[in-house]
Amino acid sequence: MSNKSARTLSRAPLLAGAFGVLMLAAACGGSNYAAPASSGAATSAAKSGTGEVNTAVTKAGKILVDAKGRTMYAFAADSKGHSACTDSCLTYWPPVPAAAKPPTAAAGVTATFGVLHRQDGSTQLTADGWPMYTYVGDSKPGATAGQGLDESGGLWWVVSPSGKWITKTGSSGSASKSPAGRYGGSGY
Repeated sequence: MSNKSARTLSRAPLLAGAFGVLMLAAACGGSNYAAPASSGAATSAAKSGTGEVNTAVTKAGKILVDAKGRTMYAFAADSKGHSACTDSCLTYWPPVPAAAKPPTAAAGVTATFGVLHRQDGSTQLTADGWPMYTYVGDSKPGATAGQGLDESGGLWWVVSPSGKWITKTGSSGSASKSPAGRYGGSGY
């Protein structure tokens, strides 16, 4: 056997393994979400390097959604500019990724967008300083199954286009911008 044939054969398992890893990564990177339909569900958008921040009208009211229509949530255990969602929390509440430059606000969206640099080196979109997340339990664009859940050490709230948290689970929806005072001094 020639040296060239031997080198080719010795690389075959390596190439097969690399191909398998790439296929697995592609399969895991998929999404059940489609882009918001043009039926009017998304009413405005803000451009970013990773897509757009849109708004959608849901049972909770008019809320912020990502470019794929996934509802954006704020976590009451966070503080402005700091994420308390780590480890297993991130399995259920993935951070909304951010580009180096945050999106600019479109008509009707008055929240100020920014970028949080997470300890793992990734970036996360913020709205009025609060880290933004999606929820794996939302089965379709605009779903709000995470609204008002008490998970991973705190409550989760959808966010209005003004950056205020919508803290009611009913259809009337009232908004509050920060967690201070909402929990009767319980320390949240």
